[in-house]
Amino acid sequence: MIKILFVCHGNICRSPMAEFVMKDLVAKDGRATEFEIASAATSTEEIGNPVYPPARRKLAEHGIGCVGKTARQLRRSDYRYYDLLIGMDRANLRNMNRICGGDPDGKIRLLLDYTGQSRDVADPWYTGDFEATWRDVLAGCRALLAALEHDRHKG
Repeated sequence: MIKILFVCHGNICRSPMAEFVMKDLVAKDGRATEFEIASAATSTEEIGNPVYPPARRKLAEHGIGCVGKTARQLRRSDYRYYDLLIGMDRANLRNMNRICGGDPDGKIRLLLDYTGQSRDVADPWYTGDFEATWRDVLAGCRALLAALEHDRHKG
């Protein structure tokens, strides 16, 4: 089983979008049972809150639900539990490293690194552009799944 945790600042926009997009991609690939996928926040600001309504609506436009998801904070123990901890931006990576006590196993990555574009996922909290975030998240999750598929066949 491959365990993936997507992480952003508040766990109400980008990381839950990535969580549910990735769950949708692996389900459509017939591989849902091979993965455990979740998301978390680096901050405490939104703990217990549901996915932000515009993010929920963007997922719903693509037939993806996220019912029951509430924000939770990243814990140091998540580092041991998950195989990959995928941040949405560089500030997330810094905070993830701080919370986890470093990254000795090389598990902390930036989502868009998988696309060959080493940049941050567009943050809709500030821009209101959930379409740009959708495109970034979808591209990142597709590239991540392709990289995992490549690794599976390689070794």
